[in-house]
Amino acid sequence: MLSFLTSKSEMVAPEAALPGRDFAIPTAQTHFINGRDLKSDVPEGMEDVQFGMGCFWGVERIFWNTPGVWLTMVGYAGGFTPNATYEEVCTGKTGHNEVVRVIFDPSKISFDDLLKVFWENHDPTQGMRQGNDRGTQYRSGIYVTSPAQKEAALASRDAFAPKLRTAGYGAITTEILDAPTFYYAEDYHQQYLEKNPNGYCGIGGTGVTCPIGVAQT
Repeated sequence: MLSFLTSKSEMVAPEAALPGRDFAIPTAQTHFINGRDLKSDVPEGMEDVQFGMGCFWGVERIFWNTPGVWLTMVGYAGGFTPNATYEEVCTGKTGHNEVVRVIFDPSKISFDDLLKVFWENHDPTQGMRQGNDRGTQYRSGIYVTSPAQKEAALASRDAFAPKLRTAGYGAITTEILDAPTFYYAEDYHQQYLEKNPNGYCGIGGTGVTCPIGVAQT
């Protein structure tokens, strides 16, 4: 059992990853709450980004409730297995992270404010886990879609790190990368906690305030 847990907490080598498939797995067509097309293009003037913060059920709820966010969807990214299923991701042999893709209107919410939501609603110092959820699929990650987003994400990490150290936390383990291919998760995962209000949500922050975004206004 211990070796099984250890293997799930170490990134799988590309050559050892599951093969996946060359077709997309079925998913929902529309957002359960707002009815928007989950596979619509990013509207003109809006931006998208992917966040990994642990179990994507709770993470998605945080962001669909954030004013200025136009659309959310859950999926798998950052690994090696094309079109992986949830069961495959849970083996630790795909390399994927559970992520939420967020499409937002920067005229209504700044990227810095989204980063503040990200940093304050999970513990970014835990490596390949989040709370009791352990494995590479629960790692902290920001997957950006522009150089400006990457610059802001790195600056926010550097601003938040000393605040966490002062509060007794370790080093930030968040990966900040260009957005990889996003593979949609299955239908039942989309907006899961709206469909299952009493469902599991293991997301929790550190209680440390991030000195960016609305904290500066």
